[in-house]
Amino acid sequence: MKSEIYNNVKMPKLGLGTWQLKDSACQDMVLYALENTVCRHIDTAQAYGNEAQVGAAIEKSSVARDDIFLTTKVWMENFKADDVIPSIEKSLEKLKTDYCDLILVHWPDKDIPFDETLGALKKAQEQGKTRLIGISNYTTDQVEKVRGDLGYDVAVNQCEYHPFLDQSVLIDQARKHGMIFTAYSPIAQGKVMSDETLKKIAEEHNKTPVQVTLRWLYQQERVVAIPRSSSKGHITDNFDIFDFELSQGEMDRIFDLGKKEMRIVDPDFAPEWDVAA
Repeated sequence: MKSEIYNNVKMPKLGLGTWQLKDSACQDMVLYALENTVCRHIDTAQAYGNEAQVGAAIEKSSVARDDIFLTTKVWMENFKADDVIPSIEKSLEKLKTDYCDLILVHWPDKDIPFDETLGALKKAQEQGKTRLIGISNYTTDQVEKVRGDLGYDVAVNQCEYHPFLDQSVLIDQARKHGMIFTAYSPIAQGKVMSDETLKKIAEEHNKTPVQVTLRWLYQQERVVAIPRSSSKGHITDNFDIFDFELSQGEMDRIFDLGKKEMRIVDPDFAPEWDVAA
């Protein structure tokens, strides 16, 4: 599997998301992915309530910790400067590791200055608690503030991205800065399975619409995808996308679906999203 690289740190282009995976099911899915597929990238968060299960799976796995790219995210209740590092230490204890490969600020917060949270996150990086730092659900203006005005070397912006949501503005910005753009909800929480365009392309390759979608994401420069699944069969299928390639024409047909502007994750505290021209 290919990786995107930031500051000499390799981030596999396809990983396993764990949002909504709970208790033993979470541990089972993470362990299965590590033991039975080429998955070496696991994404979790403080807010998911499953860091302990992710940690248990990694500990039980035969895959060495250093061969796994592990991401977690600091939740909003821990954004104040004095809370960031203690919360990360708790996360590391649950994850049964001394470090994460990437730690993200989960959402922008209009009430707490970016500098306060990211300054503490930068200290955590300097202490060796994470190899890279990043942000999630940030707009282009917010990314520019963080990187330009404040000067933080954020490696990643993680946002919702799938065929029905055009994120070209954010992705172009990430590429301009050499950043990585991570796509969560990459299969639109299953909605790709019923799309006629994706079904037709899938038939041409003897694949599923989900596999076509993940291949579409995989072929995009500086884009990483973290599909979540509670099915071992689906996890196997998600990592079975390396034996075919989409043509530019097929890629463009899928890009055209983004005109639907279908945003699935949009909580009350979300920022004012970028809209593609």
